[in-house]
Amino acid sequence: MPEPRPPADGPPTLRDVAERVGVSAMTASRALRDDSRVLPATRERIRAAAAELGYRPNEVARSLRLGRGTGLVGLVVTNLANPFYSRLALGVDSVIVDDGFKTVIGNTGQDLDSERELVADLVARRVDGIIAVPASADQRHLAAAAADGVPVVLASRPPEGFDADCVLVDDFGGALAATARLITRGHRRIGFLGSPPAVYTGTERLRGYAAALAAHGLPYDERYVRQGQTEPREARRAAAELLALPEPPSALFCSNNRNTIGAFRALRASGTDTALAGFDDFELADALGLPITLVAYDSDELGRVAGRLLADRMRGRGSDSGKKPEPGPARRIVTRTSLVEYGS
Repeated sequence: MPEPRPPADGPPTLRDVAERVGVSAMTASRALRDDSRVLPATRERIRAAAAELGYRPNEVARSLRLGRGTGLVGLVVTNLANPFYSRLALGVDSVIVDDGFKTVIGNTGQDLDSERELVADLVARRVDGIIAVPASADQRHLAAAAADGVPVVLASRPPEGFDADCVLVDDFGGALAATARLITRGHRRIGFLGSPPAVYTGTERLRGYAAALAAHGLPYDERYVRQGQTEPREARRAAAELLALPEPPSALFCSNNRNTIGAFRALRASGTDTALAGFDDFELADALGLPITLVAYDSDELGRVAGRLLADRMRGRGSDSGKKPEPGPARRIVTRTSLVEYGS
């Protein structure tokens, strides 16, 4: 079969296929949908012409003409380098695929302007729904998408200024439990490595850390707190600063896996026996050769819950009357955490 030869002015269209065979565009469309009203010989000629030209039907445009959605769900995340988001995406995809949807993932790099542009682009492309991990408390663009009729579900951060379904982790409780575990083991100077202050999860985990100190009669000391690290190399520098203090912490609590990995590298380089605890279990944590306490939860399940919440909303959009159904109350689901211990 000859190589596809698209027209010089763009990709081949249905009209190009029809003209190649000498039939109407309607006949070509019916043939490519295996419509029995088109003679078998004509169907074969039309399929052959489509293959020769490299024609691909525009399913998105067809769905919109038929009054259906695009079959796409937008997933907006802040840092694709973090394995948490790949597990979240797998959880989302495992649920929505059963309803015939596909996931389109966009990365914001924790930048609000990038998030605004990405959400606007998804809405313009007529996605059927959006699951977002917001970069900040400014969520007006997400509220606008919801007001335009696009179902929105938030993950890891609650909605601000509008009602939406959300699924959260028990950030406060998990951080409190991990810090308390360090305290009960005799640590009184505990350092904290966390995300930028604008990140909801990092703020809640700092609050849990502070609450554990207060519950055990220990002061909250700003000298032992470092915030703003998003990558292991930044966390390593921050941990090294804490370890170089005249009275260094005897333990470190890290608010996410990226900070924990960076802290581990700093501890290895320093050769100290500083205890380590962190939020988020991660692959190979058991092979670090260092005692470590981690706050664990099922990030796949977080994605599955978000997917189910969105699937419910997307099903509710369609009705035989064509009218929008009355929205139910926004749902808020909190995923439990547990402590896991690695090493002796």
